[in-house]
Amino acid sequence: MNGRDLPVRVDGRLDEPLSRWLWLVKWLLLIPHYIVLFFLGIAFTVLTVVAFFAILITGRYPRSIFDFNVGVLRWAWRVAFYGYSALGTDRYPPFTLQDVPGYPARLAIDYPERLSRGLVLVKWWLLAIPHYLVVSLFLGAGPGGDDSGWAANTPGLVGVLVFFAAVALLFTARFPQGIFGFVMGMNRWVLRVAGYAFLMTDRYPPFRLDMGGGEPTPEPGPSAMSGQGR
Repeated sequence: MNGRDLPVRVDGRLDEPLSRWLWLVKWLLLIPHYIVLFFLGIAFTVLTVVAFFAILITGRYPRSIFDFNVGVLRWAWRVAFYGYSALGTDRYPPFTLQDVPGYPARLAIDYPERLSRGLVLVKWWLLAIPHYLVVSLFLGAGPGGDDSGWAANTPGLVGVLVFFAAVALLFTARFPQGIFGFVMGMNRWVLRVAGYAFLMTDRYPPFRLDMGGGEPTPEPGPSAMSGQGR
């Protein structure tokens, strides 16, 4: 199974050249987004509870709620990518729930036509526990109100690596490609878990670190390879 087969797809393109110093003040520039995301997060939480009961009764995630909640995650991912979860671009994130094709950070989640009524009772807490342990290592966090749906308590691996990349950027004007790929893999893992834990899919997230800016593309199978040789 490749990343394009999964219902949660996360892309982030390293948007070089990057400013040597802008990362020092991005926390200040992002304050308007943090304020908006605070209120969006409240709405997201309330609507996820509504969706929980809707799935439990009907087996369907209300489409309007789904689109809104995906929009919130998409907005949060753009802010996180611009900010201290990646520092992957200096392009200021747009204030919109909609997908912005030209922006270097994008997130898409396939709408599920049907969801299991039984799984909705256990997947967001019991089944996701192994992933929560991994995510806590990445973010130094537990479930809560961070940009990606988590509340940071101590520095995680993402934050540490982004800090090293920021120092390298300050002195060399280049973001280390190896660090960027690794950080993207961890962010992608976190957002896949978020999609599952927030009831948007029944597909269990893979225990796989898909590194790099884009989702992995399918490798050509035997039939495709034989077709090319004709």
